[in-house]
Amino acid sequence: MTPGARRAKAGRSAGGPPEASVLPLNPRTRGGKASGFHWPLPEPLRSLRDEIDHRAAELPTRLNEFGVDPFGYDPRYGRGLLLFLALVYRYWLRVETHGIEQVPEGRVLLIGNHAGNTFAYDGAMLGTAMFLEAKPPRVVRGMGEYYLPKIPWFNVFMHRMGSVVGTPSNCEQLLEQGEAIMVFPEGERGFVKPYRKRYQLQRFGLGFLRLALETETPIVPVGIVGAEEQSPGLANIRWMGRLIGSPAFPITWTFPWLGLGGFIPLPVKFRIRFGKPLHFEGDSNEDDAAIEKKVEVVKGAIRGLIREGLAERRSWFT
Repeated sequence: MTPGARRAKAGRSAGGPPEASVLPLNPRTRGGKASGFHWPLPEPLRSLRDEIDHRAAELPTRLNEFGVDPFGYDPRYGRGLLLFLALVYRYWLRVETHGIEQVPEGRVLLIGNHAGNTFAYDGAMLGTAMFLEAKPPRVVRGMGEYYLPKIPWFNVFMHRMGSVVGTPSNCEQLLEQGEAIMVFPEGERGFVKPYRKRYQLQRFGLGFLRLALETETPIVPVGIVGAEEQSPGLANIRWMGRLIGSPAFPITWTFPWLGLGGFIPLPVKFRIRFGKPLHFEGDSNEDDAAIEKKVEVVKGAIRGLIREGLAERRSWFT
């Protein structure tokens, strides 16, 4: 058992992370001082902003004197972005969730299918769902690809919004703190692919299952319908991706033809279905064949959730 796993086990015995380090967030203050000016908004936006503020005030935070947590997360940094994401969630992608009440309290791994080609709206909408729909609201930590921090400006953005590079060490430390973590084990293989491969799960990495075993963390399978249609893929030009330090370069109906406009998703309807928590037992150091059998259980659950979501819709947009 690694030192991190021993700390995680000690945390479980003690009932979780120390309560002394958990402080309620007041989104209208920063470092104990009032945040001051608020842009005037029309009534629909003002009501949504107030809802975000109310739910943000329920979030536990572990912040230092600079207002960030050990991983760089700043809950006030993303307040404006949360308003934008909530608008996309409610009115553009019109997200429906099912089974979100099955997500347990404390540490949990949310494991979902991945798609999008241009921007990970599946992850953004999953995180927004947990903030707007879960009771109590939760911040979901994203596990980013290794190359993302190399993108100018995006490295600061991803950390301020709570995401980290998806190394086992980072994930283990977050689980020790009782965090909810979203993982898309297909990685780039699932995110960038032609539309003809829609909803066909690509090869899963095994690391998330080993972490679940090592830290005794439940896995909640998540099936997301809609992300395959938000920006349907035509091709993946890998050599162009390598020129910018990326493992992929998607060609879609709108990208790169419309420039930055290619990152705007089609107004398809998203459906996010949460399955029952899965608990696995065994040695995290088992050989790959043994771990893959457990991974297949998770993939089977996700496939079932995807089928349910696809059966509900009448078209991309309804």
